[in-house]
Amino acid sequence: MEPRIELINQKKLIGHSISMSLTDNKTFDLFTGFMSKRKQITNALSDDKFEVMIYDSLHFKNFNPNKTFIKWATLEVSDFNTIPEGMKDLTIENGLYAIFKYRGFAKNFGGFMNYVFTEWFPQSEYTLDNRPHFNVLGDKYIKNNPNSEEDVYIPIKKKA
Repeated sequence: MEPRIELINQKKLIGHSISMSLTDNKTFDLFTGFMSKRKQITNALSDDKFEVMIYDSLHFKNFNPNKTFIKWATLEVSDFNTIPEGMKDLTIENGLYAIFKYRGFAKNFGGFMNYVFTEWFPQSEYTLDNRPHFNVLGDKYIKNNPNSEEDVYIPIKKKA
């Protein structure tokens, strides 16, 4: 399961965010609220949903499932000229990402991430960078389906 390595361009996103942890997972609530209002975003570049996670710099040092992070449910937009009421803007700056294709149930995502951090990173020429992580839920994403697909973007930099 090798990722493609890409330098991505800046992304402008509009949506909702919430603070959560893995033990207090509020993803369902976040996306339920967002999906009911996403049509208010009139300048979306596509229907692809961006699930963005913002972790503090120590989040992955001593992993603890109770540590909080910010999760966003967003759409990519052309500009921030019109932000619907109750939504916020988020910019992901350009940077290097390892892009993995994840296939399967959301409940098995933890095992996939375990592979990335315990097998792929140690054997690669990269280390984790402290920038937003994000998943792109495109037309092949199907909630609660074993054939669901999403692209997982993990910020990286070359090892020193």
